[in-house]
Amino acid sequence: MSKRPNIIIINPDEMRWDTMGHMGNPAASTPRLDQFASEEAVSFDHAYCQNPVCVPSRCSFFTGLYPHVNGYRTMHYLIHDGKDTMFAELRRNGYKVWMNTRNDFIAGDVPGEFATQFDELQTPDRSGYVKTKIIEGFPYSHYAGVAEKITQNDMNDTLAACERIKAQKDSDEPLCLFIGWLNPHVPYVTDQEHYDRIDPAKIPPRVQYSETTGKSAMIQKLREFADLGEFPEELWKEVQRVYLAQCAYVDDMFGMIIDALKEAGIYDNTAVFFLSDHGDFAGDFGLPEKAQNSFEDVLTRVPLLVKPPKSDAVDAGITSSLAELVDFYATVMDYAGVAPEHDQFGVSLRPVIENRTTPNRKYVFSEGGRRACEKQADEFHKYGDQGPAKTSDYWAKMNAEADDFAHEKGTMIFDGKYKYVLRLSGTDEFYDLEKDPRELHNEINNEAYAADILRLKLEMLHWYQETCDTVQRKFDSRFITEESITPKQQ
Repeated sequence: MSKRPNIIIINPDEMRWDTMGHMGNPAASTPRLDQFASEEAVSFDHAYCQNPVCVPSRCSFFTGLYPHVNGYRTMHYLIHDGKDTMFAELRRNGYKVWMNTRNDFIAGDVPGEFATQFDELQTPDRSGYVKTKIIEGFPYSHYAGVAEKITQNDMNDTLAACERIKAQKDSDEPLCLFIGWLNPHVPYVTDQEHYDRIDPAKIPPRVQYSETTGKSAMIQKLREFADLGEFPEELWKEVQRVYLAQCAYVDDMFGMIIDALKEAGIYDNTAVFFLSDHGDFAGDFGLPEKAQNSFEDVLTRVPLLVKPPKSDAVDAGITSSLAELVDFYATVMDYAGVAPEHDQFGVSLRPVIENRTTPNRKYVFSEGGRRACEKQADEFHKYGDQGPAKTSDYWAKMNAEADDFAHEKGTMIFDGKYKYVLRLSGTDEFYDLEKDPRELHNEINNEAYAADILRLKLEMLHWYQETCDTVQRKFDSRFITEESITPKQQ
């Protein structure tokens, strides 16, 4: 009987799908990821996150549950109380689980919480931390440019992960290793080496906000508070260049992980997953960073690459089959041979990995925002009546998220051609991505699309009905025991 495969999960933060060369960006410098996609893995060019900010997205794709189901849909309420995640379930089924401390989904302030999820926790090496100075005059641009020395936290964690992989060589216990990187998250800062890899002449033009119509209140509020109207176009080009350079840095570290697996002789018996939690405006719409309830592809469409163990079939290359990040959870559990111990909504991507033409989903969804009564923007509220400190790099975002209308709940559905966004106030959005791939013009009031808008509304209602809750699996022994239920009843 062959050994169960090792599971390696590589998770950069805030990386768009179009930052890789094999996704058509002529300025990208991602040779290792491009080769990986061409020869050994399937790369999904239509993979979507379930929430366009860090914590809710990770809480979703590590459980297979949508944000509206598991309740983790804010930046400040993380998984705790021993809740089931992929890692806890793999541990209970014989996997040794290693993680670096860049997690953004487990509540680190709850004593003993990490011990419910991980066997080994990489002690952070912050000796390489460098305070980044944002460019003067535009404090909310998050742009710092090229630095003589950049923070080495990601590299330190990568080196530690490589050592752990090499130690796996003679182990009979399968390893699940998760490494989360800060790059290419803001601030936009890089070193000279990676900066020089990006040819600015090849960078695609950014989306100009002046070209758009009918964009969300959140985008408008972010623009108002960030006050980047005078930010020079040459600096926006620099934002794009530095962001791509950060992705080139990610590519280097990815290559180090792959090389370590091969050096340890365990590459063939390892399933490798590379995915980001969400994207980044990176200058599009005249904005940096992200927004929790805006659903443009630059925020919700993410890299997702999967290499199965060598014993399993793979049709290497790019697939246009629609995927959600909840499918990542189901796929990991499938290759690990572990049955989920809680109800979940992911679909294993194994059939697509074996044949890239296989359809997966008809629709994908993403959701974010809050109800007016919820104090989701805790950064704002903790400052009291005076609001957040203007010295914070996130002052603009905190103020925008404190606006109940701008930060209202919204949900996106996309069918591969049309994208519809439903908002509580009725300020909905609709885009024809075949005609308008950059999502410039909101066509919600265009009668030519009325039938498709209604169709997507009804499909969203069906999705909410199907996924609105899960059934608990613990029985009350006063009335029934698990053994008394026949397979047919289950």
